[in-house]
Amino acid sequence: MNQAKHIAIIMDGNGRWAELQGKKRVKGHEAGAKVVKEITTYCSNNPEIERLTLYAFSTENWKRPRLEVEFLMKLLNTYLKNELAVYLQNNVRFEPIGDIRAFSKTLRETISMVQEKTAHCDGLVQSLALNYGSQDELLRAINSLKDSEEDITAQMLSNELDCKHDVDLLIRTGGDHRLSNYLLWQSAYAELFFVDTLWPDFKAGDLEKIIVDFTGIERRFGGLK
Repeated sequence: MNQAKHIAIIMDGNGRWAELQGKKRVKGHEAGAKVVKEITTYCSNNPEIERLTLYAFSTENWKRPRLEVEFLMKLLNTYLKNELAVYLQNNVRFEPIGDIRAFSKTLRETISMVQEKTAHCDGLVQSLALNYGSQDELLRAINSLKDSEEDITAQMLSNELDCKHDVDLLIRTGGDHRLSNYLLWQSAYAELFFVDTLWPDFKAGDLEKIIVDFTGIERRFGGLK
């Protein structure tokens, strides 16, 4: 039976959720942050799940309206500070991925603080993809290896990536059927699930149902069985 050791989620639909309710888009992001807590807590209590990687802010999200981006930065800073106690209570280690150099000094310090204070936790690893794009990740990895005197192998490249762990199960909420530059290398053999549910309406029970469906899939990894 398959085990969803590494689950990756594209948390899509926050803005649309708010607009459908006649609210400002930022209210959708606030609601989405609460779902992150619920899903992370659920995964931390499932011993088969080792890693949860969530697409929080992409390299393309800078194109959004300035006020929305500024709100997202403040929300992320507040979320991390508030969730530190939750991480520690649930033995969750926080490991960000992405190029955080573009963030403010204050936000970078918060990210580093939470990472350091949860470094001893040996349960679930929760990664937030922050200023992350898979193409950017691959380019940075290639540039770090370009002066190598030996031929670059798949393992060498993998070791230079922000996320060094293959994805078993990738879920996208919100109804769209695309990967949006997310964990392209790591998801080469991931099982993909696209659901119409907008992220603020996504519940732990929805994730549990997807995991049950995932366990029944025959994964062949290019072979016959």
